[in-house]
Amino acid sequence: MLKQSFSYIFLLSSIFFYAQETPVAEQLEEVILQENRLQIPFEEATRNIQVIGKETIKKLPISSVNEALAYVLGVDIRQRGPFGSQADVSIDGGSFEQTIILWNGVKISDVQTAHHSLNLPIPLHAIERIEIIKGPASRMYGINALTGAINIVTKTSYTPFVNVHAYGGSSFKKKDKGDGSGIYAGGGVEASAGISVGKTQHFFALATEKANGQRYNTASENKKALYQGNYRLNDKNFIDVMGGYVANEFGANAYYAAPYDKEAYELVNTLVTSVGSKHYITDNLIIKPRLSNRYNEDDYRFYRDDISKARSQHYTNAFMAELHGVYTSAVGDFGFGYEARFEEVNSSNLGKHERENQGWFAEYKTTLSDNLLLNAGAYFNYNTDYGFDWYPGIELAYTLPKHWKINVNLGSSQRIPSFTDLYLNQRPGNIGNPNLQPEAAWQYEAGATYKANGMYFYAGAFLRDISNFIDWTRIVPEEPYQPFNVGNQKMRGLHVSWQQDLKITKNDVFAYQVNYQYLSPKKEDSNNELISKYVLESLKHQAIIGVSYTKNKYLLSWQNRWIKRELNDAYWVSDIKLSYRMPQLEFYTQVSNLFNTRYTEAGAVPMPTRWVNLGLRYQIGL
Repeated sequence: MLKQSFSYIFLLSSIFFYAQETPVAEQLEEVILQENRLQIPFEEATRNIQVIGKETIKKLPISSVNEALAYVLGVDIRQRGPFGSQADVSIDGGSFEQTIILWNGVKISDVQTAHHSLNLPIPLHAIERIEIIKGPASRMYGINALTGAINIVTKTSYTPFVNVHAYGGSSFKKKDKGDGSGIYAGGGVEASAGISVGKTQHFFALATEKANGQRYNTASENKKALYQGNYRLNDKNFIDVMGGYVANEFGANAYYAAPYDKEAYELVNTLVTSVGSKHYITDNLIIKPRLSNRYNEDDYRFYRDDISKARSQHYTNAFMAELHGVYTSAVGDFGFGYEARFEEVNSSNLGKHERENQGWFAEYKTTLSDNLLLNAGAYFNYNTDYGFDWYPGIELAYTLPKHWKINVNLGSSQRIPSFTDLYLNQRPGNIGNPNLQPEAAWQYEAGATYKANGMYFYAGAFLRDISNFIDWTRIVPEEPYQPFNVGNQKMRGLHVSWQQDLKITKNDVFAYQVNYQYLSPKKEDSNNELISKYVLESLKHQAIIGVSYTKNKYLLSWQNRWIKRELNDAYWVSDIKLSYRMPQLEFYTQVSNLFNTRYTEAGAVPMPTRWVNLGLRYQIGL
């Protein structure tokens, strides 16, 4: 099937190769990245950064942020069910604890466990773009950005609009015995609106979705609410406010401790708030203070029908105060600042713990010549549990004639253990280790980019060297898994991306993409007899292949993922979408897992078989 799909894609591309080439993709050249304090334009990026814009998101056959990220090369989404109830994310072969998640630059990763970091209060339609920063990002974001960062940028409303989206679907297969009757089905509704009043802009979004479970004890129900406000006090002073709430509950059969957790059930509630401001002190100096807070409740019931035993209730809070500054001068741009983060957990399972983290950072961006860009900096960190450390990094990009750019970078990063890593007591499945030490890494990367006339090509390679690598292991199957610093891990990676948009006629646009990544990990364990919990799920090969064709009001999008994990069999997942757009209405149908592939992404949880979805979107404005 892989060979046939490659042949089909290259045949289509050759058919349209001599068509008039016009850059019809989103104008990312105009995007100002929020990946660091210096707000670098996309065209001046000095490292491997990928951006998924709102127009690309509209074309994909997806229903959640998780599914959107699954189509980004190097990003590994391991879902335990559909509709975004619970999923892990990692970058370039790292663990799900080594990637930091941000919302408009605010850190919202979970401090209890990264299993909840994608518990996002963000409906898909609220997204303006997603920025994926690959490689060590601790220089920009501090601890836990060891392999990269994902920043979700939501819309700011300047033109009033209203958007309503309803969708529903089914696998048309009967549910498992003992878990109700009927067929597996689900659906949801999203609504969002933007208004402008005087010098203020407001954006609101609500969403709810429900599914009855593709297998025994996997039903889910999710609710989201979001607000974002921008207040212009005058020409030099601005205030930004945002808040989000998400409530997820789902059957957690085999999610964490298979085969013992067949009757498990989980309820997760998350509240994120932030208030920040921007002040133009002089023509050269900008100051940006911000306060933010993330509160999370996790109620894990090992026996859903008997909460008197084996129930874990976790309450976590992370409060953060930041002060960023940018100074522009004739010799370059300087970024600087300080941030403090206070984390605490109060849990019936993990106990009561707290820790503080303080960071000081500085960076510098300049153009050394007409074609050479430099970006360098360092982050100095103090943690009350692990003391002082620092993470330097430097990036260079050289622009060549005829639309080529070469970039090289190196940097260091760190990941401190989560509260679950340290204190979990979930026998007989998993237990924590309070003696864990932080992971530390150096990464080296080089790549080349070509971009012109609707075509984008990137090829790159990296080497990541992690010391004190943390892995959940055991010696015999009868023992619980426990995390240890097992030694060093070296990860080598190679990735290639080729994308092109072709405008055939005024109303006909054909686009294709072919992306591939190869990863080669080498772990120097202190004990080679250890059984690893996650090595089976580590990516080895990843290919993302897709085509889309737009003609007048019609869109056809066919997207494919081929995944080969370290010790598991390879699998191929194909999704397709057909839509019809009018000025205010859009009708669409999409089929997930078109060829009914049987596969797992995380642990012992089989993913749903073929799923057919129908949707209707109504919008006024924008």
